[in-house]
Amino acid sequence: MNVSNSITPLIGERLTGIQSKLQWSDVDWNKVEEYANRLQARITEAVKEGKWHLVKRLQYLLTHSLYAVLLAVKNVT
Repeated sequence: MNVSNSITPLIGERLTGIQSKLQWSDVDWNKVEEYANRLQARITEAVKEGKWHLVKRLQYLLTHSLYAVLLAVKNVT
């Protein structure tokens, strides 16, 4: 394996630039739930109106949202 392509740190090397600074306790859960609920409501309205391109775009936003992932993990745990 080529060491320059490795993602594991060498002895004495730190991965500080890769690790996220976001902590579980720092998450504003009200904001997370509001964002996810608002997107879900927009998807519902777009379906009712038959705007399928908008539905697809909004679903993409929801499924690729950090807030949606955080809320999903919180609900499972």
